[in-house]
Amino acid sequence: EQALGDSGKEKLHLNRKKPPAESASGRGRRSADTAMVNGDRAHEHTEETDSKQDGNGEADGGEESNEQEVIVIQDTGFTVKIQAPGTEPFDLQVSPQEMVQEIHQVLMDREDTCHRTCFSLQLDGNVLDNFAELKSIEGLQEGSVLKVVEEPYTVREARIHVRHIRDLLKSLDPSDAYNGVDCNSLSFLSIFTDGDLGETGKRKKKGSEMEQIDCTPPEHILPGSKERPLVPLQPQNKDWKPMQCLKVLTMSGWNPPPGNRKMHGDLMYLYIVTVEERHVSVTASTRGFYLNQSTTYTFNPKPANPSFLSHSLVELLSQISPAFKKNFTALQKKRVQRHPFERIATPFQVYSWTAPQVDHAMDCVRAEDAYTSRLGYEEHIPGQTRDWNEELQTTRELPRKNLPERLLRERAIFKVHSDFAAAATRGAMAVIDGNVMAINPGEETRMQMFIWNNIFFSLGFDVRDHYRELGGDAAAHAAPTNDLNGVRAYSGVDVEGLYTLGTVVVDYRGYRVTAQSIIPGILEREQEQSVIYGSIDFGKTVVSHGKYLELLEKTSRPLKIQRHSVLNEKNDTVELCSSVECKGIIGNDGRHYILDLLRTFPPDLNFLPVDGVELSPECQRLGFPRQHRHRLACLRQELIEAFVEHRFVLLLCSNNELEENSSKPTTNGPVDPTATQNGECKGPLEGKELEESIPGLAQAKELAETLVAEDGSSIDPKSREVVLNACKAVGSISDTAFDIRFNPDIFSPGVRFPEESADDIQKQKQLLKDAAAFLVSCQVPTLVKDCLDHSALPMDGASLTEALHQRGINVRYLGTVLEFMEKTPAKAQLEHIYRIGITELITRCAKHIFKTYLQGVELSALSAAVSHFLNCFLSSFPDAVAHLPPDELVSRRKNRKRRNRVPGGGDNTAWASLTPSELWKNIASEAQSYYHFTLQCESVDQVVEKFGLQKITLLREISVKTGIQILIKEYNFDSRHKPAFTEEDILNIFPVVKHVNPKATDAFHFFQSGQAKVQQGFLKEGCELINEALNLFNNVYGAMHVEICSCLRLLARLNYILGDHPEALSNQQKAVLMSERVLGIEHPNTIQEYMHLALYCFANNQLSTALKLLYRARYLMLLICGEDHPEMALLDSNIGLVLHGVMEYDLSLRFLENALTINTKYHGPRSLKVALSHHLVARVYESKAEFRSALQHEKEGYTIYKNQMGEAHEKTKESSEYLKYLTQQAVALQRTMNEIYKNGSNASIMPLKFTAPSMATILDQLNIINGIIFIPLRKWPLEYCAKVLSYP
Repeated sequence: EQALGDSGKEKLHLNRKKPPAESASGRGRRSADTAMVNGDRAHEHTEETDSKQDGNGEADGGEESNEQEVIVIQDTGFTVKIQAPGTEPFDLQVSPQEMVQEIHQVLMDREDTCHRTCFSLQLDGNVLDNFAELKSIEGLQEGSVLKVVEEPYTVREARIHVRHIRDLLKSLDPSDAYNGVDCNSLSFLSIFTDGDLGETGKRKKKGSEMEQIDCTPPEHILPGSKERPLVPLQPQNKDWKPMQCLKVLTMSGWNPPPGNRKMHGDLMYLYIVTVEERHVSVTASTRGFYLNQSTTYTFNPKPANPSFLSHSLVELLSQISPAFKKNFTALQKKRVQRHPFERIATPFQVYSWTAPQVDHAMDCVRAEDAYTSRLGYEEHIPGQTRDWNEELQTTRELPRKNLPERLLRERAIFKVHSDFAAAATRGAMAVIDGNVMAINPGEETRMQMFIWNNIFFSLGFDVRDHYRELGGDAAAHAAPTNDLNGVRAYSGVDVEGLYTLGTVVVDYRGYRVTAQSIIPGILEREQEQSVIYGSIDFGKTVVSHGKYLELLEKTSRPLKIQRHSVLNEKNDTVELCSSVECKGIIGNDGRHYILDLLRTFPPDLNFLPVDGVELSPECQRLGFPRQHRHRLACLRQELIEAFVEHRFVLLLCSNNELEENSSKPTTNGPVDPTATQNGECKGPLEGKELEESIPGLAQAKELAETLVAEDGSSIDPKSREVVLNACKAVGSISDTAFDIRFNPDIFSPGVRFPEESADDIQKQKQLLKDAAAFLVSCQVPTLVKDCLDHSALPMDGASLTEALHQRGINVRYLGTVLEFMEKTPAKAQLEHIYRIGITELITRCAKHIFKTYLQGVELSALSAAVSHFLNCFLSSFPDAVAHLPPDELVSRRKNRKRRNRVPGGGDNTAWASLTPSELWKNIASEAQSYYHFTLQCESVDQVVEKFGLQKITLLREISVKTGIQILIKEYNFDSRHKPAFTEEDILNIFPVVKHVNPKATDAFHFFQSGQAKVQQGFLKEGCELINEALNLFNNVYGAMHVEICSCLRLLARLNYILGDHPEALSNQQKAVLMSERVLGIEHPNTIQEYMHLALYCFANNQLSTALKLLYRARYLMLLICGEDHPEMALLDSNIGLVLHGVMEYDLSLRFLENALTINTKYHGPRSLKVALSHHLVARVYESKAEFRSALQHEKEGYTIYKNQMGEAHEKTKESSEYLKYLTQQAVALQRTMNEIYKNGSNASIMPLKFTAPSMATILDQLNIINGIIFIPLRKWPLEYCAKVLSYP
């Protein structure tokens, strides 16, 4: 039996070519958390992660047959007893697949054993090997007793122990998350749920839920409020009030022990101050920790009397400090109660753009980490840097024949990648901060290169006039991100034997740094000798190599790259299968590396004016081609895919026409393909409709590709001619098959092509023009259409950028997109997108300016310069004056003498002379020159006025883009008397990091098949597949990842639809926590997760929690995009309904009427959404017994239903029934009133039926507005399921 978990070994520490030293690393608490992630209690993960059977043979029919091996896991978990000194024996559930080390991790995390790190586990007196799997241990079975035996310390173990204790003391302290270290990040969900979720919640409040809940939100959350406070973004967590256990714990100045003391077993000395102000000096010895008699100034290593010798530092401290004992116990209780997702490390660092003022406390481990230059050493393996290149390439070479192998390989790749990204980021910051010596220190600062921790760093400047013809520094700045996109594409194709470099691009303090792993041997030889494929001078001299051609040929189809020939300096023909810049180097390790992949994708002719090249009319109409900053503008991979897809549709259409005409002799080639030649869609809709009108496009594609065997032999001559003509018409490179590929060297300056390929080059040029035309005439309108029908719903700059990128539109087209929106007839319904687009455009222009502005600032003036820039950008204060640091004059004189300063050592104070009007002039001219968009605004207030922007949103966008972290407090942007920011408000500046995200392919296939099943209405099966996907994702990524987040969200939704509300709640809670931790606390995705969680809370009868969550979502949404957004209508309908349920009618109306207004604006007054909004408002009026208003709204709704659905539709009937009912109620009320007027107080009054809404009806309405409808599962119509589950 092959077991999934079997090859997995440990969940977290991938034991890869590292000494076993790594085992119980100081990150103990993190690894243990990973271990317990999927079950909420410590050891249930074993069943969950390892035991789900992949019993689903037909999970993914498309995969090759070896997918079919059904992996059965004989995983019968069993229980062992653990006996630790000083605690009662306890049971622990384990699985045969795990390693002994995982039990260590669990013990280091458990409340009662967490203070032990240096111990072995023994079974019947035999010590178990840490790296053995439990199933391989003789005699270990159900009920075995494992003894925890204290082992003697070594210096390494003592350090691990101290680090672990410090981690335990800091476990509730958020400062690591604010400082963006160790992959910590913030999460605030628990403050709003207050522990009400899941099991705990059910016990607390059963039945008494309806007791008074205070439902009134703070003023700034109510509809129509103009106030946008910043402080609520990070609500204060009661748990973070630090419980002080010690005042000081640090390494003593007496370290290291002198020789004679080493021979007594002294390992190191600690200096500790307890809360009671007792100063003690502690010896860590091989036997444990004890008090010695040293003081600050006299060294006396003799044991004190009593010495309190204890194996664990915690035991020692508990004896000498009552406060420590009490607080440490309380702290561990709290630590264990927190949800594991609040404390597990994320795979990549997330930075927070706001933070409170945190007191800086003494911390020995932090101080030691900073100065012992733990460069990229794996924790506590001093003297051994990691060979990043070797690790990155070895993991790629792991076998991948079956699922367990692939999981192991992907997990290894992912782990090394996230470690590499972290090390590269740290190195890049060290380089810019001037803490790394250059390898060419004699040259001027811009030209310097650095090596640190086996990573090579270079700055994004055009140092050797390398890019002179391509746009100088602007090209040198764009090249690294293009190169990274190339690396991403090639590693995505994942061809065996072809290697790319680990690449990370870091923007920090105005500089762009590229970090790359180092090809073995590259530093010893000149570049000219090593390059055996490609060109080092942009195509003047070119070489090729058979092996490289063979390897690259395998990538050419997926990447749509055409194999082509170019001429070298001797006019010889050289064959290539990539752009000329792409260089092949064989390393000393014999591997074939490719680097400089900046032109993997073809050039974008709209931004590349070439003499004598005419673009298609629709491009010219929009003012293309335009001059760009550099000549490296490429099309995106997504655009190439979409273009090829589009051409395929054309092929099918022209094929159909040809089939009909093929009876007549086709002398004139295909029937006028020029109609569709230029790649334009006639209207923004046509492309979409084509797809819809051709059922089963994908099947057709396969059919066409099989129909045409490679050599075209399988088809009769007549249809061959048809295919040939059709392929010609759409620009395919092969006559018999549909195969469009691009030559990336077309229009590269300096590249020459041989005569015989002139024809082909012409075709390629046409293809590039068509692609450029396709982008502006098809993709931009498609984007706008998707925004109009709300299938794309960006909320902030990042989600807008993502929407552009998904459709293959580069951000440099932002101005074009905005202009297109201005000209759209339905402009008003695009207002939200337009506003986000303008915000994005302005903040990107400001970012460009900020980049060069920062390069001239010396370190001591950094916070002053950043606050000055923000004042000029956002403050209404007209004459923002910069404060130069007071010591400016003193340092000026000294500095003149040093020619070689760190890159950030600009001598100038030019930044101080920037004024708001000058900055806004620059922003406007940047918008004009980069985005070709006219702003016509001279100040921030004009922009805010003209486009309806929010200053707080602008602040968030610029901070996130540039890595600024500001103090969380209320800023007065609009004061005309004093600037909004002072230098004290700038807390930090973080790097902005781009890297490759390795994927979990198998897990993703499972996820997709699960989604497909669900859309066909097979919910149970879908649910199983998605659970399986979740296990595989966990296996590859560990516990925290964006993709796991979407998996959990879908799972929760399925649980909910299948009626398992508690399970839905638990999965959605994980999704929210994960989204906060991995994407950020105010990311649009997090806002959506909050909304879903609120719905499941309501269904679980936790009304006050549901409201708190909805209010939180509304606050976040106001902060990132303001009130005027279609998504706000959904949110407000949710809030209004819940308030209606708790009988807060007036408040409920405020939200529901706001939702009605927004729906009417964005969906048009005749939309069904608006009808539903009217109905919801009518119901609240009915509950208030205001029947006239109720009738008015219901009539509106009725009219919409009647016009849209017809009289006979059930919606229309329901509405008409409800109208009758309201009329009766109104009449009854009127009668009663008349009765009262007539007879005064002795009137006989009929009691009126005032209906307080039932929870069930409210829940039904909530389900409807959130797109969930329950139908007996047999009869699910397909399109319905698709609608429910394809929601964002």
